[in-house]
Amino acid sequence: MRQAARLPAAAGRFYPAGRRELESAVKQALGQDKAKHEKAVAAVCPHAGYIYSGAVAGAVYSSLEISKTVILIGPNHTGFGPDVSIMASGSWRVPNGELVVDSLLAKAITDRSALFKADSSAHVYEHSLEVQVPFICHLRQDATIVPITIMRASRQELEAIGKAIAKAIMAERPDALIIASSDMSHYVSDNEARNKDALAIRDILALDPAAMLETVYRNNISMCGVLPVAAMLYAATELGAKDARLVKYATSAETSGDFEHVVGYAGIIVK
Repeated sequence: MRQAARLPAAAGRFYPAGRRELESAVKQALGQDKAKHEKAVAAVCPHAGYIYSGAVAGAVYSSLEISKTVILIGPNHTGFGPDVSIMASGSWRVPNGELVVDSLLAKAITDRSALFKADSSAHVYEHSLEVQVPFICHLRQDATIVPITIMRASRQELEAIGKAIAKAIMAERPDALIIASSDMSHYVSDNEARNKDALAIRDILALDPAAMLETVYRNNISMCGVLPVAAMLYAATELGAKDARLVKYATSAETSGDFEHVVGYAGIIVK
């Protein structure tokens, strides 16, 4: 018996609740340019409200070739569920579509590391992955997803998480795309956010998760998805990624006009 669909928790708050309005917002974020769709191993996308971070997310998605299977890794903001939660079955519904969970790949990942716990409670109210889904639905309605949230993990555990994901991909879904969901600095000045975020972005572009973790902790960078991004980088390098590029960076000040309390957003493609 198929598990009931996970219903949207962020609709009407992070993005429009109506199908037509949501499709319009996604199209606006993607832009009118016919960008070359790049085959990538992974990407980093923000997860704030579309009014603030939609242009950065859209710049990434408009440049990506969306694979049949997308692994979504995000932070756990709610505190529900185990430290590493993988939704192993069912589907995710948003106003512009519904994506089925790739249960075969989810099982392949959990079989490769005891750190993963099959769990849906961590995902019920979590927005960090949900805000990615309308973009995927718009670009490839037949895509399947594997949703993963990380609440706590050591550097060694993140490496194990990344390698387990990579090995499962190589065994079951060689073309899978990994999306790590993260915002950058939170509630600091625009100048401080740009300076601090540049340090973390430098390490991401160098494909160096250990250095990124050290940089974020040493400089007190309030990057909420640092753990998912680290896991993604470990997986991507295991899969043979050699290069990364910053597609777009912005802060919330560009929308709000408040340059004293901003959130930073980075869009990065890993190949």
